[in-house]
Amino acid sequence: MATLATTTGFADRLRDAQASNRSLLCVGLDPDPARFPASIGTTPQSIVAFNRAIIEATADIASCYKPNLGFYLCYGALGVEALAQVRRDVPAHIPVLLDAKFGDMDITSVGYARAAFETWNFDALTVNPFLGRDALEPFLAYHDRGIFILAKTSNPGSGLLQDRILDDDTTVTMAVVGHANQWNTAGNVGLVAGATYPAQLAEIRAAAPTLPILVPGVGAQQGDLAAAVRAGLDSKRAGLIVSASRAICYASTGPDFQDAARAAATSLR
Repeated sequence: MATLATTTGFADRLRDAQASNRSLLCVGLDPDPARFPASIGTTPQSIVAFNRAIIEATADIASCYKPNLGFYLCYGALGVEALAQVRRDVPAHIPVLLDAKFGDMDITSVGYARAAFETWNFDALTVNPFLGRDALEPFLAYHDRGIFILAKTSNPGSGLLQDRILDDDTTVTMAVVGHANQWNTAGNVGLVAGATYPAQLAEIRAAAPTLPILVPGVGAQQGDLAAAVRAGLDSKRAGLIVSASRAICYASTGPDFQDAARAAATSLR
């Protein structure tokens, strides 16, 4: 297993990166070789080169990077190695958050946690609370890593379960938020709340005033950036990780793709 590379908490590392780059922006690294520029190549073998180019174009603008596991697993061993390379290619002072939405029986979660935090050495991880606290305990045990719990996801179908009203007249989303507050004993818990639902994001922030919130849905999903920032900032005008991937990585598929990615990231920042 890889040696854990950090001793300070994820929240501190994130704040430092946000302060040094004056940015709340998280760049999603979701490779789609069919959309790569010809200069990079349009095969799975080009994933590492494409990611490196996007990182090079945005490393002084982004305060976090977020690869999504599915975009790598679909290419088998080659994709897994490309995923591992992301952490090595991102400057060490910028956190990397693996978007995997893990959550399984506790013994299985132990394996997922070791993969994310020890083998690949990611700084943070998204997790699914559906199975309850025992399923999340193996992730929460890594006190120096960030654990972002799904509360209100950005997809159109999220309301099917997340907006359901429980017996105490709260929604499933707000029940998750309440539990996340309780589980934050080590100061390593955050939430996921989509920019596509700013009213619910504001409700989540009111109920969890100190937890960091990962906000997907800006850019290609057309979430309202300004509304999301207003709804999600904490009392210190911080506490947000605003994520965009396609709007930055594929701002251009021509030879100017790095300049276009930088311009898109600058605009969102």
